[in-house]
Amino acid sequence: MNGAVAGAPVSFGVFELTPEGAQTVSPDAMAEALQESGYRGIDLGPAGFLGRGAELRDRLARFELELAGGWVQLPFTDDEAFEASLGELDEALRIFGDAADAGPSLLPLPTLADAGSTARSAAPGRGAAVDPLAASVADRLYRNVERAAGIVRAAGFEPTFHHHAGTFVESPQEIDAFLAHSDVGLTFDVGHLVLAGGDPLDAARRWGSRINHLHLKDVDRTRVAEILAAGGGMAEVWAGGAFVAFGQGDVDLSAVMDLMVQTGFDGWVVVEQDVLNGPDVAIGRFLQERTADQRVNREALRAWL
Repeated sequence: MNGAVAGAPVSFGVFELTPEGAQTVSPDAMAEALQESGYRGIDLGPAGFLGRGAELRDRLARFELELAGGWVQLPFTDDEAFEASLGELDEALRIFGDAADAGPSLLPLPTLADAGSTARSAAPGRGAAVDPLAASVADRLYRNVERAAGIVRAAGFEPTFHHHAGTFVESPQEIDAFLAHSDVGLTFDVGHLVLAGGDPLDAARRWGSRINHLHLKDVDRTRVAEILAAGGGMAEVWAGGAFVAFGQGDVDLSAVMDLMVQTGFDGWVVVEQDVLNGPDVAIGRFLQERTADQRVNREALRAWL
């Protein structure tokens, strides 16, 4: 396989939903942990977390990492809110441009995602039941994704779209519909597909030719079932230990990787073990635990990358 492996801030508890007041792993400590564990890239995390301009390029160079991609969540089903959010897309693209100025071997992929709804986020995997997507609203979503994709391409990057539990592109059926209405490549997130009731192997076979970005997770299905049965939403899934180190969950990652090789996939493989740390976490111990997991995850992929 000709792809490359990247780590992600979300594996260290750093993303848009990190609790206010919680201690977080510093960008340098995270980058050092990934470098020493054998990763070649890192995902963006919250805009500005890794720096901007020369600061970003210097940090990536010091730790011999390239920028793999980055989450850009937009309210695609609401025209007015979408229009108001385009400044966030422009800001993210400027940061991608800063990283690309260093001449990386693989360009980062701006990772577009739907913002979903409060009802869907509170009921991952049950979105179609709790907040169904009307045909007219789905058409609006597809139209706005195409507009965002055009902006990304005009900036010199290729977009990718992330299906995500708790959003309006969650279930296998919703992903099928999205792919039928868009030419944007798919970020295949194994863990979020499991949350939405999908089969990763079936998905890799069906969508392999459309996948241009891969987010790998292992999932403890028993823990997920417990969280959802107790009425938990996405926040509880992230905080509840549903995503585990490779080999400790129920996803056949070897079979997924073999199928991706068969499709000729040659892009970024981003390892994500989403965690949401609380405000009272001992950050030094937390960093050690997260680093240990990421070493396990990197070693698990040596057969392919």
